[in-house]
Amino acid sequence: MSEPVQTTPEGGQNLQLNIGELLKILPHRYPMLLLDRVVEMVRAKRIVAIKNVTINEPFFTGHFPDYPIMPGVMIVEAMAQAGAALLFTEVTERDGKLLVFTGIERARFRRPVTPGDQLRIEVDVLAYRGNAGRLQGKAYVEGKLACEAVVTCRLLDRRTGGAAQPTETARPGESS
Repeated sequence: MSEPVQTTPEGGQNLQLNIGELLKILPHRYPMLLLDRVVEMVRAKRIVAIKNVTINEPFFTGHFPDYPIMPGVMIVEAMAQAGAALLFTEVTERDGKLLVFTGIERARFRRPVTPGDQLRIEVDVLAYRGNAGRLQGKAYVEGKLACEAVVTCRLLDRRTGGAAQPTETARPGESS
């Protein structure tokens, strides 16, 4: 049985989650894990994560060989993973669950992200009902907006592929 990740009291901020702690929360692994650490988290409301972009990323081999640019879809995936890390901290027994990405709205790409950049990914919860969420994500490089999008997700039971019951998670403003 997985326990919710311990954060400070409601409205407080968790200092950080390192890569080891992220691996305990998220099911993603190399090459699809796109977060390196969490620098701020307010339970069920907001998360700020870091992705260090290196030339060793597998997508740079073909996107583009002479001018490496991080694919926009990978930036949005990093936002979705940050949102999943935030919402998964509210889920008990998360070993039997998956939080899947179900939609992208209003995605805008403002500047290219290249090797050597550090993405600061900020995700705010717009709505969360226990088994579904809607999140506003923004990714910055050196304080400048690189990408923004609204992403939606849904909590599924890994064993059946069906929707998890909303009673298995805490909702914003509730204590667990």
